[in-house]
Amino acid sequence: MHRWSKLFIPTLREAPADAEVASHKFLVRAGYIRQLGAGIYNYLFLGQRSLNKIIGIVREEMDQIAQEFYLPAIHPREVWEQSGRWTGMGDNMFRLKDRKGADLCLGMTHEEIMTSIARSELRSYKQLPQIWYQIQTKFRDEPRPKAGLMRVRQFTMKDSYSFDIDKAGLDKSFDLHDAVYRKIFTRCGLKFVAVEADSGSMGGSQSQEFMVYTDAGEDLIASCPVCGYAANLEKGTSRLDAVTEMEPTGDGMPEPVSTPGCGAIADVAEFFKISPASDIKCVAYMALKRGSASKDGVTPDTWHGVAAFLRGDHQVNETKLMGAVGAADLRTMQAEELAQYFNGPAGFLGPVGLKPDAKPLEAGLTVVVDKSLEGRKNLVAGANQLDYHLRNVTPGRDFGWTLAADIRSVNEGEGCPVDACNGKLTVGKAVEVGHIFKLGYKYSESMGARVLDVNGKEVTPIMGSYGIGIERILTAAIEQSNDKNGFWLPATIAPFTVMVTVTNMGDALLKETGEKLAADLEAAGLDVLLDDRDERAGVKFKDADLVGIPYRINVGKKAAEGKVELVTRATATSVDVELAQTVALVKERVQEDQLLAVSV
Repeated sequence: MHRWSKLFIPTLREAPADAEVASHKFLVRAGYIRQLGAGIYNYLFLGQRSLNKIIGIVREEMDQIAQEFYLPAIHPREVWEQSGRWTGMGDNMFRLKDRKGADLCLGMTHEEIMTSIARSELRSYKQLPQIWYQIQTKFRDEPRPKAGLMRVRQFTMKDSYSFDIDKAGLDKSFDLHDAVYRKIFTRCGLKFVAVEADSGSMGGSQSQEFMVYTDAGEDLIASCPVCGYAANLEKGTSRLDAVTEMEPTGDGMPEPVSTPGCGAIADVAEFFKISPASDIKCVAYMALKRGSASKDGVTPDTWHGVAAFLRGDHQVNETKLMGAVGAADLRTMQAEELAQYFNGPAGFLGPVGLKPDAKPLEAGLTVVVDKSLEGRKNLVAGANQLDYHLRNVTPGRDFGWTLAADIRSVNEGEGCPVDACNGKLTVGKAVEVGHIFKLGYKYSESMGARVLDVNGKEVTPIMGSYGIGIERILTAAIEQSNDKNGFWLPATIAPFTVMVTVTNMGDALLKETGEKLAADLEAAGLDVLLDDRDERAGVKFKDADLVGIPYRINVGKKAAEGKVELVTRATATSVDVELAQTVALVKERVQEDQLLAVSV
């Protein structure tokens, strides 16, 4: 039996000044964590118990489809160079040298390490499929750690990797993970949604995130309440309503118009009395093209000009843009760079007269046009001259581009992209708790993994990668279940299922009743915390509301009548219960909660 009086549970009445989101505030106040440095946390007793329960659920479900490994957190440079990601990861990777001067890094992820094992050990299609997983500490040199455990520099991840002989096998491995992830998050009590996502630095084709809606999230999710479509804004699309085109003026060709002081979209729209949808917005970037290493030497990283053009009522989605041009990073053009590529000032940039490169990130300017501008005509655009715009601008006739792509973010209220669905999209914040990728051949090909197929021909196995953030599950659970007094966790991941609170330890009857009840609950298979501190009842109740335990049994004056008070933290309700029926009732409540979670 765990007694509060013997444990280290340092609760606080106030949250730290830098805590902005609920999970950060309450994890600190409830004594789950303490900060050691920026993005680095100590997990204390209650926090570690919850994380261990989460890990137990993840391990139990993953063992149904995969084999558990445990791999090093420190990696030699060579294995990352073989995949091409030693330079590609940039400053996000922690790098160090050993005493002999050899380059090493702290593992952000383990695609390279798992692939090196497959390359050395797998020889035949008869050994496939393989799914290997681990639960391991990861490291990321996060530039702006924030929000407690949501954005950190050291974290725990379940990462798994599949190796299959063909795409059909990969599809099966992907679907197995999809099903297992849904079981894991359901058992952890999360209300989640699976969404289409961008693969980012992982590469590959199909990518799906598991998200929990919360205002504390840093991702934006577009979803349709009618058909269930959902996608990260980095991947989401929408159906746009038709736009009434402007009538041409003069001979219908681009015509310069003096627009003094109209550098903003709203000012331009007001000046021409048009919708922002008929104005061409320009956003100018410098894009980083990663260098590469070969037998001929090392090609350095280089920066290249990129001009993104889209409707005035749309915003550039930088993740989409980076993917379209193959850039590793983006930054806004500076004044001297605007002069170099446009010979014009910010606020008056436009596409007419530009000479786009044939391929992205070449020596000149990469011009990217959002697909929503294709087929449009008689638009307004900057003239690349201070205080001037052009009207009658028609894409394709008056200017060309390096490529056309979907580079915009979906807006609230736009049409659902699913055929035959008339729903309107909503956009909300969410936090990612899991992500699954179809990697394809990116790592197995670059690192030389080969097996013999059924015909004895040497082929490259196809891979998948699948991650779950252990701490993210805990933070997401707190974000979706809290109030001004604290939070409550599902019984499956709470540090304890039930707390027995003796309101007055100086009363022999209450003390004896509380200890016997706690022992009976524990004997029935429940995790029990006995609050046996010599504190006032009010202090104990406040702590109980704070620390995330879903059920509390107050042993007070009514114990003389054979009754105790059962408090359900999620609903802030209580009921008097006959002492003899308490254990059975608590077990019944816990089982009902678990069944409800599975049915959601």
